[in-house]
This record gives sequence, C-alpha cells and structure tokens, in this order.
Amino acid sequence: MRSIILDTDIGSDVDDAMALAQLLGSPELDLVEVHTVYGDTRLRAQLARRYGVLAGRDLDVVPGVVEPLSGRKVWWAGHEGTLHDDLSHETISADSAPERLVARLREQPGELDVAAIGPLTNVAAALALEPQAAQWIRHLWVMGGSFGDDKSEHNFKSDDVAAQTVLGAGIPTTITGLEITQQVTIEAARLERIRAAGSLGAALGADIEQWWAYWSETWNVPHDPVAVLALSRPELFRFSEVGRVSIVVGGDGAGRSTFTADPAGSVRIVTGVDAERVAEEITARIVAAGTTYAVGRGEIDGDRT
Repeated sequence: MRSIILDTDIGSDVDDAMALAQLLGSPELDLVEVHTVYGDTRLRAQLARRYGVLAGRDLDVVPGVVEPLSGRKVWWAGHEGTLHDDLSHETISADSAPERLVARLREQPGELDVAAIGPLTNVAAALALEPQAAQWIRHLWVMGGSFGDDKSEHNFKSDDVAAQTVLGAGIPTTITGLEITQQVTIEAARLERIRAAGSLGAALGADIEQWWAYWSETWNVPHDPVAVLALSRPELFRFSEVGRVSIVVGGDGAGRSTFTADPAGSVRIVTGVDAERVAEEITARIVAAGTTYAVGRGEIDGDRT
C-alpha cells in the first residue's frame, strides 16, 4: 500500500472532486490527508471534507496558501461549493498546509507520495520552510503543463514561480500534461454510473453537470484523475526517461513547460495513455468510493427505505 497526500484546488473544475473520489475508491492507496491551495482554501477544504463524509471517511483536511507566489490574480469560477449545503459545518484543520506537509514528511521521510493537482504553491512554500523536504518526498505526481506545443496550462500558469521552484528541486516527479489528459473524456453514460453510486455519486454527479453547464458541454476532461491514476495503474500509461522541465516565468508565455531528457534529472513526463481503459478505471474507482459506504447504509441494492 502506498501512502499519499493530495494537494488540490478542489471546487472549480470538477476534476479535482473526481480525483478525490477516485482516491477514496482505491484500496491500494492510503489517503493520509488532503491539502487545499489557491484562492479560498478554507472553502475548498470544507468541500473536500464533505466529500470524505459522503464516502464515510473521516478525512484530515488542511487549508493552504491562498495567493500564488507569482502574484497572478486567482481565477474563481463563482460556483465553488454552491451545490453543497452547510459547508461551514465541516470540521477542518487549523494548521497550514505547507507546515503540515513538512511535519508529515519529517515524520515519514521517503514514505509519502504527494499528488499535486493544483498550482504548486503549497509545495513550494513547504520547500521554503524546509529545503530538505525535497529529499523526503517518495514521489511527486503532478497534473500540469503541456509538452510539445506552446500552450500554458492553468496550474503552471497560475503559479509559474512555484512550478519553477518545485520542478527544479530534485524531487522524483511524474508530470501528466494536457496533451495526455485531453485524450480522456467522461460522457453521459459514465456520468449516469457515477450518479447512481450512493450519496457521494449523487453529489459528484451534480457537480459534474454544473461544470458541463458552465462550459455549455455534455462531457468533460478528467485531467486530475488521469494524473493520479498514473500512480496506481502505471501499466495504462507510457513514460519518458528522466529529465528536466523548464518553466517560462512571467510575460506572455508564463507557465509554458519544456521537457529535456537528462539522466541527471529527476522528472519524467507521461508520453502515452490507454484512454478508454483509463476512463473506465476512473469511473469504476469513483463508483467504488460511493457504493462501498452506500451499501453499508442501505442506500442501494434495493435496501433504500
């Protein structure tokens, strides 16, 4: 079993909530705690905590850094948490995510993976507090960047300073970029399976539909679940050799990412994906997260009263 900390900007694009649900439905992964980053991190933490409750899990959720190190304005969709009543009742940690990350890593050096699926601000702040933390992370799994084109992906663009710092710190890292995640889609048939998966599935299904309506679409790209799945199902992916990633900081090209193979480097990127099998695995794990607790509460299999 691998132990993992999820660092997320849950609440805007629905893919963060999907990634959290996917982790909750992955029995080979021990989700140690959840850290939130970027914007209203307290609200994001309450939303992550709520998803844990819906899955019957007592998640330790820690809010993190609000403002990107880049100084760039936070993008806020405006619908974050609006479909979830009484989020203020959810109990979250009074600690700060960077400090907690350093403490966890110090306690368990080399034993914890970190999945960073939002801007890398919390991780960069943790390294500023304790540079040695870079040596304590077992492996860093990142959703970010776009390789082989001139796109500036949201996470790296939002905090290009943090991305440059973290990806240059020598941490063993796997990055899944847009050119990979955009090959995978979640459409109506899979949404219906998710929606039927107990209270968690119903809540997540509503959030997915809200995101679809925001973009006037009937599908979405599960960027973050794809990146997280590379940890637990690596056979569904292809990976580069190790190398280095450079990030453009500032200016019109802020956040653009370039990978260069280098045996002395510490970063690899995902280069291929079995898109259909990945979409199915993501869906199945989300359904497992929702149904395991739901069956215990008599919500499905004809036991609802």
